[in-house]
Amino acid sequence: MLTIEMATYDAIIAHARRDHPDEACGVVAGPAGSDRPQRFIPMLNAARSPTFYEFDSADLLALYRAMDDRDEEPVVVYHSHTATEAYPSRTDVALAMEPSAHYVLVSTRSPDEVEFRSFRIVEGEVTEEEVEVVESFLTAEPDLSPDEEFPPR
Repeated sequence: MLTIEMATYDAIIAHARRDHPDEACGVVAGPAGSDRPQRFIPMLNAARSPTFYEFDSADLLALYRAMDDRDEEPVVVYHSHTATEAYPSRTDVALAMEPSAHYVLVSTRSPDEVEFRSFRIVEGEVTEEEVEVVESFLTAEPDLSPDEEFPPR
């Protein structure tokens, strides 16, 4: 099960809607081994495509270095689908390289509905999981600082 704070949930949806009609993508990092998504990091879709997302390799390297410096890992890897349901495509499954991450998909096909789903993708096997949205974690607040955006603008 993915447990995520309301502020982070809202930030992911806002990013997906803002980047529509292109797919949006990003990461929510958390302390290594915690399974707690805390630091929202919207990324630029280097593909700038309505049907595909791609992290820029230099941005991704900078992100992983920053997470390593902070003893963090990607707890959530998210992206949007602009015209289809929030379910991993064959390409999404093939590119899923973080077996411990929650893969969140948001569909922006309807401006009036929120379709936010989470999956585990391990060795090509897709398993949907429940999403619990909480007001806040008891011990930490999410870091939604815009200065953490990759790439820096």
